[in-house]
Amino acid sequence: MELANKRGSQKTFCPSEVAKKIDPENWQSQMQAVRNEGRIMVAENLLICTQRGKPMDPLLAKGPIRFGLYSNEEKNS
Repeated sequence: MELANKRGSQKTFCPSEVAKKIDPENWQSQMQAVRNEGRIMVAENLLICTQRGKPMDPLLAKGPIRFGLYSNEEKNS
């Protein structure tokens, strides 16, 4: 949540950015855990998951995804 809050609701981040902060040398080994935590936060409506700029269910996503805070418009819809 720290990275999401720092970026604000108009910006997203790649799970690899979080993994690299956790373990800069072996960040790839952290990717599954980061994606799993992101999925939990999406399920709790704390984050939104996007793929190619569109909202995406992180359980169905294949390939690169991004996480971010909900914008006010997304929260109200």
